[in-house]
Amino acid sequence: MSRISTGVKGLDKMLNGGLIPGRAYLIKGGPGTGKTTLCMHFLMEGVKNGEKVLYITLEEPIEILREDMRGLGFDIDSPLFVGIDATPVKEKRSFFEGMHYEEFAKGFTELVRAIKERLEEDIFTRVVIDPITMIRLTIKDELDYRRTFIGFLKEIAKYNVTLLMTSEIYGIDIEDYLVSGVIELRTFEVGGKTVRGVRVLKLRGSNFDETTRPYKITDQGLEVYSEENIF
Repeated sequence: MSRISTGVKGLDKMLNGGLIPGRAYLIKGGPGTGKTTLCMHFLMEGVKNGEKVLYITLEEPIEILREDMRGLGFDIDSPLFVGIDATPVKEKRSFFEGMHYEEFAKGFTELVRAIKERLEEDIFTRVVIDPITMIRLTIKDELDYRRTFIGFLKEIAKYNVTLLMTSEIYGIDIEDYLVSGVIELRTFEVGGKTVRGVRVLKLRGSNFDETTRPYKITDQGLEVYSEENIF
């Protein structure tokens, strides 16, 4: 079975070679755990291979992201990197222009439509939505959200892209059951110090390293130590 790299060597080893292409994956973790940075590694690996990639931000304005990622050495000014700002902020081009957070329930359909239009305009191989949590908070009824999310995954699957979504929700939720893989980034306090750990919770269709491995956020992004034990 073919694999594509996440852009982080240690994580690829944990995933038995990388992600299975054409599927959807969830990156979970609290604030500051490096979810967006991991997604950037994934997209930049595609850019390095000559692939066109799509990043959609629903929370952090794209200009702030560009500044942060440049500091880590990511070439997000490459023409192969397409970044779309879908944050609900006025006076900018956005999928949700003129809308407020409480009106987002109407926005999921609009988001899917806009993504589909973009995927039809260009051939993308890798797509990131950061974070899916923003949409999860807009649809209160669990059954409605489940139906909407399944429909969303089916539509995106038609374009044969590898999709990464980030989430700040802890515990098991609907997305965990519906995606093909789940990677969790966590922090622990050990001896008065903060230690970071990454764990692969799920990788459908493949075996994987189930051990929580230590990682660090460096000035070059994430480094995962796949041979070490966090404790």
